[in-house]
Amino acid sequence: MKAVVINEYGSRDQLKMTDIEIPDIANDEVLVEVKATSINPIDWKLREGYLSEMIPLDFPIILGWDVSGVITRIGSDVTNFKVGDKILARPDLTNRGTYAQYTAVKEDKLALLPDNVSFEEGAALPLAGLTAWQGIYDELDVQPGQKVLIQGGAGGVGIIAIQVLKHIGATVVTTASAKNADFLKELGADQVIDYNTEDFSDVLSDMDAVFDTIGGDTLDKSYKILKPGGKLTTIAGAVNEDLAKENQVTATSLWLSPNGAQLTELVNLVSQGKVKVIIDSVQEFSEDGLEKAHEISESHHAKGKIVVKM
Repeated sequence: MKAVVINEYGSRDQLKMTDIEIPDIANDEVLVEVKATSINPIDWKLREGYLSEMIPLDFPIILGWDVSGVITRIGSDVTNFKVGDKILARPDLTNRGTYAQYTAVKEDKLALLPDNVSFEEGAALPLAGLTAWQGIYDELDVQPGQKVLIQGGAGGVGIIAIQVLKHIGATVVTTASAKNADFLKELGADQVIDYNTEDFSDVLSDMDAVFDTIGGDTLDKSYKILKPGGKLTTIAGAVNEDLAKENQVTATSLWLSPNGAQLTELVNLVSQGKVKVIIDSVQEFSEDGLEKAHEISESHHAKGKIVVKM
């Protein structure tokens, strides 16, 4: 099969199209013919070597951990899916990712792709969507009527998080650049703070929860805007236990756990029109296409997900 691999850490020119064996599947796995994948920051951060100690993988590495496609083979223990099913998934983090014509996925990571959701939309959803879902439900336990700040609302995670929070019935505040304000309000944000002209920590207080995707000083200033007993979760840094204690809040760092059941709930909201998948661009499955996709992601200027279509 064709796959785009990296044979060593480095710049975008390390992405090379090659021929590689179609992966074998375990008894609890299915083989998926990949129809689309999407780009996430973990892809190029791992490519550059930034995550080599945290995520040690053997070369050659096929990057990519979002997939939509069609099941072509099932393991002997697979009971809820069959050959021909259209699916989406965030597979386990291995060196055999989704920049390939075929990939193996464990059954418990799979969700059926509804007929009215495209392969491109399906590929754009799993990693960012599950991160938003687990932050909101598992870490922050957001309830209807609560006030929640999302740091970085125009990113892949923020776009889904805004919509899920509105589905719950929360009041949503987010930080973003002024050019994205109208777009985020259309998705459901009640207030958009322009981080170029306003300091959110000067205008917000008594928030029930903060979902941080930015880290750094932004994360450190987020503690003080929470009410006592409030909750904070971040995907962009380590928790400051001293600030959490000082402000009487609970703080956690979130690392995504692939989960087919949660992904099923999320993609059903997409099918029902309650959550929109925003796609910045669709690139071709080639060395040039993957390089372009990484370049866009690294620029931090994408509005929505960058999809690669087979």
